[in-house]
Amino acid sequence: MPESERQKMIRQYAAGDITWRVLRESGFENYVEVLAALGELGLRPPVAPMEGPNVEARRRGRAIIREALLARK
Repeated sequence: MPESERQKMIRQYAAGDITWRVLRESGFENYVEVLAALGELGLRPPVAPMEGPNVEARRRGRAIIREALLARK
């Protein structure tokens, strides 16, 4: 796949327009490769929306991390 197409797909992934599955099916071999490409373009991985059956677990996890960070100050 040409580099320009790879970059286009990474930008689409960062915007939440395509999924990791689409990237895998298009030739990205592992997620480290995706993270490196995001970093090279100055982009971050997409964040899943706060909806669905795991929302409460995600909120608890975020609260635990927040408390741990505040305790370090």
